[in-house]
Amino acid sequence: MSLSVRTQHNQIDEIMNNIVRQEVTATADKIVVKVGTRVLTDEQGRLDSQRIASLAAQLSQLAAQSKKVVLVSSGAVAAGMHRLQLDIRPTDLAVLQAVAAVGQTEMMQAYQQQFETHQQITAQVLLTATELDDRASYLNVRNTLLELLKLKIIPIVNENDTVAVEELQTTFGDNDRLAALVTNLLGAQLLIILSNVDGLYTGSPNGEQTEILETVEAVDDTILSYVEDTNNALSRGGMNSKLQAVKMVTSAGENVVLANGHEQDVITRILAGESVGTLFLAEGKTLSPWKRWLRFSAQSQGTVVLDAGACSAIETEGKSLLAIGIVGFSGEFAKGDVISICNDQGLELARGLTNYDSTEIEKIRGQQSTAFQEILGYCPYDEVIHRDNLAVVLT
Repeated sequence: MSLSVRTQHNQIDEIMNNIVRQEVTATADKIVVKVGTRVLTDEQGRLDSQRIASLAAQLSQLAAQSKKVVLVSSGAVAAGMHRLQLDIRPTDLAVLQAVAAVGQTEMMQAYQQQFETHQQITAQVLLTATELDDRASYLNVRNTLLELLKLKIIPIVNENDTVAVEELQTTFGDNDRLAALVTNLLGAQLLIILSNVDGLYTGSPNGEQTEILETVEAVDDTILSYVEDTNNALSRGGMNSKLQAVKMVTSAGENVVLANGHEQDVITRILAGESVGTLFLAEGKTLSPWKRWLRFSAQSQGTVVLDAGACSAIETEGKSLLAIGIVGFSGEFAKGDVISICNDQGLELARGLTNYDSTEIEKIRGQQSTAFQEILGYCPYDEVIHRDNLAVVLT
């Protein structure tokens, strides 16, 4: 290919990318912005007042344009560490919670001061994993956030580090995952993840042949192979956690932009359709709110293992789960619990609400539903999990 032809192709690609970006941002009514600790803090680990002022100005402008905006903010632990003059993130859980409690106050005060200069009201929303696992609590959180947005208030969401136990170390893991869960909970059309990198690179950012991907159509094995994960003393998330969050959102049918939060007016430029950072496009159709909760937020209480035929029926044919296809199970679970559906290699295929508890599953697995009456003495359901209450995990 000649240089001129290659140049023409590159120009066409750039034009198409710009058109796609403009369409994505123009149609985004609800937007979640996640800002990382390394964006909010300076080199000394202190909250960067200028950065917070810039965030407040950009988000207030979006709200004034009738966009519904949610901010998922890290930084509480970092702010507390600086206030308490700690150089290394504590590993003791009680100390971490104390540090977070100190930092939450300082961080929210900084946000409130800056948003007030734009006459923009904000609200603090602290979440734990349990609140997004339980269906009733999940809906309560959703209703609260939607009502705040209806009132043109910007919710500032963070993990409730001051009371969390597992959450501080394992469950959410970091605010990238929390931002993805909030995006799916609200059905927001766009998640913007602001970090200290310009986007997704095809290798080490310092490599001579490395380049930034402008658009990613699917987070596949090739994309995941580009990851070089790092952590520092202040933050927990890395590029791997960001790609996992991206996958959660794009597989639910929404879009994500990963960009450098240190760039001037980065949010405004993204929403204007500029080629900033990496755009990850939605994969497949939009999932319903019910399926999103089942697939991403609900925690599994047990596992059933299926034979090959049942796996195929679940994955490709859109069938309900029948007892005849179950070859094994683990855990103790009750009727109505969320359980995982796995193949014989232990790979999770789907999740769903079970119509039978673990004691009943032990008796009816491998059996036709016509035998339930004789085995159990009753047959309230032909299906162990009805298709309407099942969400496929692998696509």
